[in-house]
Amino acid sequence: MRGLHADAGYLLYRLGLRSGQLFNAFLQESGLRLRHYALMRFLAGSDGALQRELSNRLGYDPSAIVGLVDDLEKLGLAERRPSPDDRRSRIVVLTEDGRAFLRDTDEAGLRVTNELLDPLDAAEREVLHGLLLRIAEDGLN
Repeated sequence: MRGLHADAGYLLYRLGLRSGQLFNAFLQESGLRLRHYALMRFLAGSDGALQRELSNRLGYDPSAIVGLVDDLEKLGLAERRPSPDDRRSRIVVLTEDGRAFLRDTDEAGLRVTNELLDPLDAAEREVLHGLLLRIAEDGLN
């Protein structure tokens, strides 16, 4: 029988857990969690998105997206607006406060990533990032 550390899938799972723990600890004071942060980061790179698009792109259950957006709206970090393409649909957009929150947390987020990747030098981090992008592009889109 192989050991757990011989299984790349298990190692990715454990690293994902550790990354989530670190990010959640850094976000704790704001009342947000990594799922909120990921949604906000996605919205920061777009002009807004339908909730079903957020569910598909982030891999979250549609009901989870509703709760996350509700949380962000209560904090004034995101809002639902009428879709210009379909009056029955609403798009989710970041507010200026949401964009400011992300700018204010950029440095702390980078510290979390650096802590996680501390054993790697700059070249190794670049290689790892490239490999993770290849895996993500193939398996998560």
